[in-house]
Amino acid sequence: MMAKPQKTQEEQQSSPQMAAPDGGWGWVVVGSFFVSSALVFGLIRCLGVFFVEFVQYFGESAQAVSWITSIGLAMQQLMSPIGAAASNVYGTRPVVMMGGFLSGLGFILASQATSLLHLYLTMGLISGLGWALVFTPTVASVMQYFTVRRSLAMGLGFTGVGLASFAFSPLFQYLVEVYAWRGALLVLGGLSFNMIACGALIRPLGRPEVVLKTENLTKLNKCSSLLSRIFESFELSLLSHRGFLTYAVAITFFNAGYFIPYIHLVAHSRHIGFTEYQAAFVISVTGVVDIMGRVASGWFSDLGAMTPLAFAVVPEIVGIGRVLGALGLLQLIESVGGLLGAPLSGWLKDCTGTYTLSLIAAGSFLVLGMLVTMTLPYFWSCTAPPPPSPSKRKSQDGSIEDGLLKKTLSSNSVPESLCPLDDTPYSDKELKVCWKSDVTCLVQERDEIPQEMMHHTNSGEIL
Repeated sequence: MMAKPQKTQEEQQSSPQMAAPDGGWGWVVVGSFFVSSALVFGLIRCLGVFFVEFVQYFGESAQAVSWITSIGLAMQQLMSPIGAAASNVYGTRPVVMMGGFLSGLGFILASQATSLLHLYLTMGLISGLGWALVFTPTVASVMQYFTVRRSLAMGLGFTGVGLASFAFSPLFQYLVEVYAWRGALLVLGGLSFNMIACGALIRPLGRPEVVLKTENLTKLNKCSSLLSRIFESFELSLLSHRGFLTYAVAITFFNAGYFIPYIHLVAHSRHIGFTEYQAAFVISVTGVVDIMGRVASGWFSDLGAMTPLAFAVVPEIVGIGRVLGALGLLQLIESVGGLLGAPLSGWLKDCTGTYTLSLIAAGSFLVLGMLVTMTLPYFWSCTAPPPPSPSKRKSQDGSIEDGLLKKTLSSNSVPESLCPLDDTPYSDKELKVCWKSDVTCLVQERDEIPQEMMHHTNSGEIL
């Protein structure tokens, strides 16, 4: 039997990700996520303050103005796979920093808008793309740093959304009164640039698993197509994962109804007689309740209960190794709900003259999402579901490269036994070397097999 070769420097650099430390620098990443979530979803929640201003300034319908926030939200979710794939290739830190820059740039350009179309392109497309590059990679970074206390860490990070909802709504109303909506958007652009610093604080635990797969696959097969690389980078095999698709449909319904109150609640409050600051304070109250709910749900979910934190459930469904691509695909699918929910509620307001039916529609979407969630495996269980097994993943992916790479390039051990060649569809110049611990086989040329490996197998047959 040959001596085990030493790992080369290149193999050491391409080692899998380190185990989650459940603390340490992870709490700094949680702090970065706290600020980022505040400047993404906390800001989106409070854009309802500008809703009334835009309706009055441009003289457009509620449905037309609702598209501003809906396009931004849909872009954030639709382009999340791009953010996930870019993080897999270039790393999380530069991607998040670029996203912070685009977010601020969109608001600065929006301050010079002369029509709703300009706001669609700036606040919608540019800032929305920036949010996509910030949010998903940052969430995945937090998940990679925590295992036991993952839901608690996610709950603490998401409290930034609640605090921002509490503080931003009256702050934005004050900025609109002092600087008008154009000056207020300039301030929002400056605030968004702080996400560049948040991205600089993210320290990856190791090279992404998808990068290792594509690099190792290239070493084995230099003729691998670009399509296969895209398939791996975007984790498209999850589209055949029943649990993931069920959860994505549920989140789409949640997303359709979740943001409707935040977009129209200020306008609804002013419609029924509230002053500007009273209407803004309604959003602040929802922020306080949101903080308590997120921390409490994160705490209880670590005890094994079903968490309402949507993103914390994803690793339990697909596994932590695929969480970055899963988050991107999840938000791409749910972008349908984010894009259509608010315009639908605006259309209902234009038809009825009140926001009552719009809020009822929002609640109906949330109920539908809850019913779909109840069909998930292990939903009614009081214990945590078992982690996705590697064998199950292979059967779902239908990918032979996974097992191939796992044993040939991540391990330097010599195979303990060789398989007989009877009844194999390979030519005389090929040798099939099977690993006991895996069902996948590696095909090598007979001429490349060292002489030391040409011995009797366990079955007694001579190679």
